[in-house]
Amino acid sequence: MSARVSHSLIDPIISPKLQSLYPHLGIPSGFPPEGIVLMGHVSAILGAVGLAFSTTYWWAGIIGAAGIVGNHLADCVDGTHARRTGQCRNGGELLDHFTDPLSFAYYLIGIGVACGRLDLAIVAVVCLFAIAVLTNIKAKLVGEFTLSRFGPTEFKTLLSLIGIATAALFWIPQSIVTPGQFLLFTYAALIVAGLVQLPIQLVRSVKEVNQRGAAPDTTEWQLK
Repeated sequence: MSARVSHSLIDPIISPKLQSLYPHLGIPSGFPPEGIVLMGHVSAILGAVGLAFSTTYWWAGIIGAAGIVGNHLADCVDGTHARRTGQCRNGGELLDHFTDPLSFAYYLIGIGVACGRLDLAIVAVVCLFAIAVLTNIKAKLVGEFTLSRFGPTEFKTLLSLIGIATAALFWIPQSIVTPGQFLLFTYAALIVAGLVQLPIQLVRSVKEVNQRGAAPDTTEWQLK
């Protein structure tokens, strides 16, 4: 299994506080950690639906932010629950990493729906999964799963703040921008940032796997 290394800027601040809530959540010791993962996934879907309506109803942006926070809380405590109850399983980790990029895809699609720009949503989701695939393949080759300084926690925090800011604009009289204009601008900025970062990460990853990776696999496929 790959070692896990995080260079996150705010993970050291947020994650310990969320993990400290674990004893107060009253999760039964026999409850499977995979159930927490699924609950977090449901929260992500709720967040995406909130974001999708965030330019129509003021409260939808708050729902979106709450869903994202709920998803991150589940993401922080599922591993804690697994370790404390002796339920660590490879399948649970697989499910966790499988649902993470899906959750982000929901958020990006939700914002695309709110902006009426499914074309941008397609670009955003393709870019998201390209980065996710790149991260996982690099982890396999170098034996280290690395999170960058602007990783999942930072992205979730930013999306939550965007949802709250969109909601707040409904209550600002004679605002310079409408909630829809603000959301579209931030959405486009996120996509541009992702498209710029993708080739940079690709080049860096190729160099890293060449320098730190194991010997290249020269075997043929086994047909069974």
